[in-house]
Formats: sequence, C-alpha cells, structure tokens
Amino acid sequence: MRAFPMALIATVMIARCAVAAELPAVVHKTAVDVYAQPAFDASKVTTLSRDTAVTISAQQGLWYQLRMPTGTPGYVRVNDVRINQPGTGGGHANLRVLMGGKAGEGRVTETAGVRGIDESDLKSAAFDQGRLSAMLGYRVDAAKAASYASEEGWQATQVAYAGEAKRGKSSGKPAQGSPASMAASARAVSGMLGSLGGEMSSMFSGAAKVAPKGEDELAAEELALGPEITGRILGARPLWDEALAQWRVNLVGQWVAAQTSRPQLPWTFGVIDTPEVNAFAAPGGYILVTRGLYELLSSDSELAAVLGHEISHCVQRDHYNVIRKQELAAAGKDRALRGVDVGYDSVAGTYARRYAEEHGATIMLTALDREAEYRADEGAQVYLARAGLNPLALYSVLQKFVALGRDAPGLAQLYKTHPPFDARIDRIDQRGYGVLEPYTTRD
Repeated sequence: MRAFPMALIATVMIARCAVAAELPAVVHKTAVDVYAQPAFDASKVTTLSRDTAVTISAQQGLWYQLRMPTGTPGYVRVNDVRINQPGTGGGHANLRVLMGGKAGEGRVTETAGVRGIDESDLKSAAFDQGRLSAMLGYRVDAAKAASYASEEGWQATQVAYAGEAKRGKSSGKPAQGSPASMAASARAVSGMLGSLGGEMSSMFSGAAKVAPKGEDELAAEELALGPEITGRILGARPLWDEALAQWRVNLVGQWVAAQTSRPQLPWTFGVIDTPEVNAFAAPGGYILVTRGLYELLSSDSELAAVLGHEISHCVQRDHYNVIRKQELAAAGKDRALRGVDVGYDSVAGTYARRYAEEHGATIMLTALDREAEYRADEGAQVYLARAGLNPLALYSVLQKFVALGRDAPGLAQLYKTHPPFDARIDRIDQRGYGVLEPYTTRD
C-alpha cells in the first residue's frame, strides 16, 4: 500500500472542510434525528428542529454528513434538510461536496463555456442513421437487465400506482396489409397529417379527419416517431464515446422500464456527448441523457431516478400527446393524404417522417404541463420502489440541481422546460410517500 505524508493528508482534510463550509442547508421537518453513522441502527447524536441552519460536509449514498458544533460528524437523510440556493458562482463548490470532490474542472464546470442544445439545433439537425444504429446496438433485453439487477441485489416489488397509464384496448383491426386495415390506418392519421398533406387518392377520399382512437393506431405512430426524433437529436449531438456508460444506462433503464405498465416498448437508452445537464424522452421508449447529467449522478439509484422520470413521460405518452394536439390544431378543415404508401406500418412511418421534416426534434424542448412533470416525478419514485431501489434517489438528484444554482449555464434548458427544482421538491414533500414509505429506508 502506498504511504502518504501526514502533512499532505492534513492539507487535504483542511481543504475538504473549507469546501464543506460552502454548502449550507436548513432542517425541513418538524424534528430530525441526527445519527452517528449513516445507518438507522446507529446511535443518535441529537435531534434538530425545523428551520435549524446546518452545514453539509459530504454525501454518502442517501445520507448527508453534517458538520456538527462538537466536531464529530452527524448524518441525516437527503430529505431531512433542504439545500439553500447558492449565490452567483457557488454551485460548483457545492457539487464537489456532494460528489466527494469529483465535480471539478473538466466536468460540471465545463458547461460555462459550451452552448447547449437549443431549438435551432433540433430544428435543423439531419437524421443520422449511423448514430441511431449505434445507439440501438447498445439496447439490452429484459433478461440481461434482470441479470444485472440480480447481481446488484435489486428485487422487483409490487407497488400500486393509480396514476400510471394503462395499455389501451386494441381497436380490433383486421390483419395488417388488408384493405380494411389500410383504410382504418389512413382514417386514423388523416387528421394529424392534414396540415402536411394534400388531397387523398380516390381510394380514401371519404376519410374523415379524426384523432386516432384505437391502441393500434396510437402505438404505430408513437413507435414510428421515436426513432425519427431520436435520430435528429443524434444529428445534433453524437453518442458519448464511452461504451461502459452506454451499456450501463441500458441495463439500468431496461430494468426500471420493466417495472412499468408498458414493458413491451422497444426501450432504448443512450448518453449524448454534451456537457449540459438534460435528458430527452422521445415517444415509444427512446431516452437520451446528456453526458453532463450522467456525470452528476453518483450511483445507479440516482441514474435510475433520472431514467425513471423520462420513462414515465414515455409511459404516459406526454410528448406524443403534445404532437397530436399540435397536428390536430393545425389540420383545420378535412384534408387527405397524398403520395402515401397505404400499408399499416408505412402510414404511421410516413406521418413520422413528415412531422420530423417539418419540426425536427424541437418537441423535445417543449415545456410540458407542470402536472405532467410532477406526475413524472411521482412515477419515477414508484418505479424506483418497484425496481428494488430507494425512492429518495430522485430527491437526491433534485437537491443536486438546487445546489448547482440557478445561474449554472448547464441547467438553462432544464429551467426553461421544467418547473423550478425547489417547486418539484415541494410537491414531493406535499404528496408524501404513502405506500412508498417502507422503501425509503433502503440503502
């Protein structure tokens, strides 16, 4: 074992204490027990009352280490205190506290000089089949994800979730490719394509402008849109050249997705090479996380929390529903499709290509309704519990966002498209944990 001079060790410890002083927080509950170790069976050091000011000196899993007046550290859970919003330029020091000194130059701080993905990028980026194929190459099946979960000691748990979207009923379509199925498919998408198409061929001249109602039509369009939009995001930014990260997001993501009401989607995950902090959930189960966000996450639990939020958007069809509303609003009077191959799958595929050509992947920067974001947070916590993980992992991630600060350049798009992070934490506190409470004691 390599020996280090005691003077050097002392210098490092002093530096860490100096950093720790930069992360103030406040007790957020009526009473909070402080433990001598990060474990519920450890002895209690003291009990703090609401609004007591504290200083966080480190994070260990889902525990914060507090700098106590006695000089002996104490430990509280990540949801026992709330981190204060930092002043200008204070966020990076805060992250070094929460990430054991790993959030230094070349990681989170590099966001200061780099422009993130914006609407013009997603509007103009060309579809990149090569990068999409590379992303698909990292896709794993449910069995591989379950094997990874078993190695990590995660056990699937049954947890009720009343707000989760359920698979709709099949529309009872005839076999794909039959005249009846082709006509039904054209009727299903005619309204949505009205703003993009011209007159319909005589075969479907009587088709009405209607929103798709059957599960078959919804799923076909959703599955066609996913790769079209994802391919354009990848046209704006490539996959991160880090194979282990790509495999990891797919293993963790597929395991979490398997705990949802839509495990049959072709779930595919990737990390794109940009230092900003963001994530994208394209329809049909295609999810991208930025390198900047990936590097903020200290554990598989935190990664699962981020992916769970995006997975919930896909399960609930949040972005797809925005697309439907946009196209139905733009359709105006009844119009028909022109030059469309009328096979069942190709109708949906043509719709997806035309939508993407018109709008690019800008739907990914559309701010969803606040309730959709709060619901995605709730869904993420349920999925964490079902996956054998701790729902508090999402709380930990949101606290990191707060610690990074409002002026952090890497969070600019997240602030534009999501409710403020403190408001999201408030909603979690107001909702409480209910049936999830027993799972908040997991490591």
